[in-house]
Formats: sequence, C-alpha cells, structure tokens
Amino acid sequence: MKKPTTQPYVQYHKDGSVWARGQKTPEGVLTGYWEWFRSDGTRMRSGHFENGEQTGEWTTYDKEGAVYKVTRMKPKKPPAGA
Repeated sequence: MKKPTTQPYVQYHKDGSVWARGQKTPEGVLTGYWEWFRSDGTRMRSGHFENGEQTGEWTTYDKEGAVYKVTRMKPKKPPAGA
C-alpha cells in the first residue's frame, strides 16, 4: 500500500481553538494550502506552501476577517553553484 504524500495537520491555541490548519508531508514539511486563525476564530492569514516555502499569493485579513492585503511571494533564489 502506498504511503500518503500529505497528512492533514491542525495546531491549536492554548484555549483549544484552531490556530493553524493545513497539510504536511510525512517528513513534517509544510505543503499545500494553509490558514492561520485568531483565538476568536477569524482568519488571520492564508496561502500556499511548496516544499516548506511560501509561494504565490498570501492573504492577510483584518480583525473582522476582511482582506487587509495580498502579498505575492517571490521564489527563493537557488544557492550559488546549484
């Protein structure tokens, strides 16, 4: 049987509310779509990871959950000689 390539992952605030939700590889690397939440449940930030790095558009939300800003992540340059 093939091992799953990603596993759902949820991290919680001390009060038990969801702090972050997304997927990790079996090695623990963040991948795919992720969301972070304030303790009151409003979304704080969301975006995608590829091989543990933020990629594409990331959205930051205000305290009411409305879009505050959108940031486009630039790919990291490979190390010299790679």
